[in-house]
Amino acid sequence: VDLNAGQCRLVYLKGVDFPLLLAKQVFINKDGSTGTLYLISSDTSLTWFQVTAIYQTRWNVETFHKSLKQNAALEKSPTKTIRSQSNHIFAAMIAFIKLERLKLTHHSNHFALKSKLYLQALKAAFAELKALSCHSIDIVKFSSA
Repeated sequence: VDLNAGQCRLVYLKGVDFPLLLAKQVFINKDGSTGTLYLISSDTSLTWFQVTAIYQTRWNVETFHKSLKQNAALEKSPTKTIRSQSNHIFAAMIAFIKLERLKLTHHSNHFALKSKLYLQALKAAFAELKALSCHSIDIVKFSSA
């Protein structure tokens, strides 16, 4: 489709009985590369700015759900009863809110924060393992003397 960035065009798709509005959005990624999104709406009265604003709002909802599932462990619920499911959802929401506060404080995203927390936990676990290993060697030396 020949469409310039920042423009909309009515299009017809096979199998769809009504026209659709196609909008093209071009953006620059953090790494300097160019990205292109083709956005579709069934509301043909919208402007390009309205279509992109609606999709920005939808994208924020998508990132919320993704982070809630992957970073706040919502999808890892082994619960069977309504009460335990409700408690798990509540705990996941609290975890998400805490991640949001950390995100604002540390100017980082949820995935980077989770990685940093895991890395610190692994370092602490290996330090404890090393301390336990050294301690068990000392016990062996003491008992054989």
